[in-house]
Amino acid sequence: MPGGRLTYEDRRLIAAWLTEGLGYAEIGRRLGRPTSTISREVALNGAHAHYVADHAQQVSGHRARRRKPARPAEPAADEQPSEAERGFVDEFAALLAATGLPRMTSRVFVCLLTADADGLTAADLVRRLRVSPASVSKSIGYLETMELVVRQPDPGGRRERYVIDDDAWLRAWQADTGAHANIATAAQRGIEIFGTESTAGARLGTMGRFFARLSEQMSGSALTETTVYDALTVLAALVHADRPLSLGILATALDWPRDRARAALDAIQRQPALADPLALRSIGPQTYTLTTRPDRLSPAQREALGP
Repeated sequence: MPGGRLTYEDRRLIAAWLTEGLGYAEIGRRLGRPTSTISREVALNGAHAHYVADHAQQVSGHRARRRKPARPAEPAADEQPSEAERGFVDEFAALLAATGLPRMTSRVFVCLLTADADGLTAADLVRRLRVSPASVSKSIGYLETMELVVRQPDPGGRRERYVIDDDAWLRAWQADTGAHANIATAAQRGIEIFGTESTAGARLGTMGRFFARLSEQMSGSALTETTVYDALTVLAALVHADRPLSLGILATALDWPRDRARAALDAIQRQPALADPLALRSIGPQTYTLTTRPDRLSPAQREALGP
């Protein structure tokens, strides 16, 4: 076929016409080929007087096999997510994106979330999500900033693997808790600047109280289940007694060592949200009582309810 590779029949004709003494231009005209194609064919596969069609065909085929690029190995079928898995990743990612997480970052996160324990490489993510390497790199950087993803060396390879480990949720929780506490503190500074009676001060006061309570409730997760249980038991004891109790009386009544009772009281003081809507108050040396939280009722509500 003109313009394509020379066939065995083309080479047979070239050999015959060379024997007859035809020039390269005439042979090219008869075959519908450029003169350069004929001259190159003869130069590569034998001198003018020694061009043999069989030999030229064999050599040409050998060269073609050497130039043929190796096809990249296809990933094993079990490495590819199923349609159901891919659908879940997209659906869950859409839910996360609705909370403010970038869409592509959400897809990368859910893909890692549903991966095996050894995680995925950047190349794995590119193949599974069918996106560009740059998109994956940007999303990984975002997730690392949020401390949701950690890097691990790839055994037997030079690439890194990305993993969502068991501590990711605690790190994210603590990061949010710290941010909420900072917002509450900043709001309090704003109140001092604008004044409590100003519109800005009132707004900042509402905002500060909200984030302070949120921070208290979230930071309570750092306590062990046993400590929280003991703290709630102490609160129940103070409510039941309906009077101030000393540390010694509490420990004796609960049949606890003093250190256990003290640890429960300390937990309530460190995490006031445990007692919400009540507040633990010390009224003497190691003597405690309960009152309502000052931010639960407005001054007008307190006045309306009486002493």
